[in-house]
Amino acid sequence: MTDPKDISDAQWCEKLTPEQYHVLREAGTERAFTGQYDKHFEDGSYRCAGCGEVLFESDSKYNSGCGWPAFTRPAQSEGIEERRDTSHGMIRTEVLCNNCGGHLGHVFPDGPPDQGGLRYCINSASLDFEDKG
Repeated sequence: MTDPKDISDAQWCEKLTPEQYHVLREAGTERAFTGQYDKHFEDGSYRCAGCGEVLFESDSKYNSGCGWPAFTRPAQSEGIEERRDTSHGMIRTEVLCNNCGGHLGHVFPDGPPDQGGLRYCINSASLDFEDKG
């Protein structure tokens, strides 16, 4: 099987929708309050839309009011990569899929204090959902 980090740009274009490609491969951001998983609170796993890696579980999802799906922690720390992002005149921490390198969103230190204080602000376009039912 091909390592997802070795997939060509043309192959990503064939595999992903234009919005998924923009978010995952070009580090884009969907508009706030438009993503299918912003107000989604079913029981299950959120997987990378690019490679299928499990990234977040529904028990860590909460309504932050930010307009994007928000999680307090990843499903497993090795499933994501965090990288310093200085684009757009800000210093942020970018969150990427550790398996395929796809851009997911950013993590901020303004999450629920009783759950570690982090808010993983993730684009719906970077996710697929697998229902536990």
